[in-house]
Amino acid sequence: MNTRFTKILATLTFGLAMLWGLTFIGTTVSRLADDGAVCVQTGLWANATLEGGLPVGEGVDASSSEARLCQDDPSAAQRAADLGGQLPWMLFASLALLLFSRLLDAVVSEGPFTDKTARRLTVLGWVVTAGTPLAGLVAGGSHSWLTASMVPMETYGPEVSGPQVLILAGLAAVIMGKIMRQGVRMREDLEGTI
Repeated sequence: MNTRFTKILATLTFGLAMLWGLTFIGTTVSRLADDGAVCVQTGLWANATLEGGLPVGEGVDASSSEARLCQDDPSAAQRAADLGGQLPWMLFASLALLLFSRLLDAVVSEGPFTDKTARRLTVLGWVVTAGTPLAGLVAGGSHSWLTASMVPMETYGPEVSGPQVLILAGLAAVIMGKIMRQGVRMREDLEGTI
């Protein structure tokens, strides 16, 4: 096994986790200290016809896809919803990268087929499996609430945003961790028998 590459990857992953963590903290502090407008993009009026607003050719229909809404002098709840629309994915990425870095450290120190590595892979898998829909629900719900607070005819409803396919990757990591743990136990039993 190439431990030099794994060490470099573990260090790089740890550095990225710290970078995402600092970005999370910096974004939180700068947004809380900012007294400017809060903006949100919405597809509320998707495919709405634009009456004579764009110079298009004959026979071409123009429609809008996204609307950008901005609230000057937002309330504390609107500012919190703005943060809730962005920060959950930063926190999730930082935590997942940190756990992946710890997994790689275990591979470097003890090898790939050990109980410690299997446990860390399982933990990473569960965090990704549970964290993906949770981050998506917080971000989507915050976005939905912020939009509803700016458009009186829009109602708030729970939404899930982001790449939910990561749940499959998390479940695969959980399954692989369980398989590795079983393999470690079988090897230990075999070594005890001999």
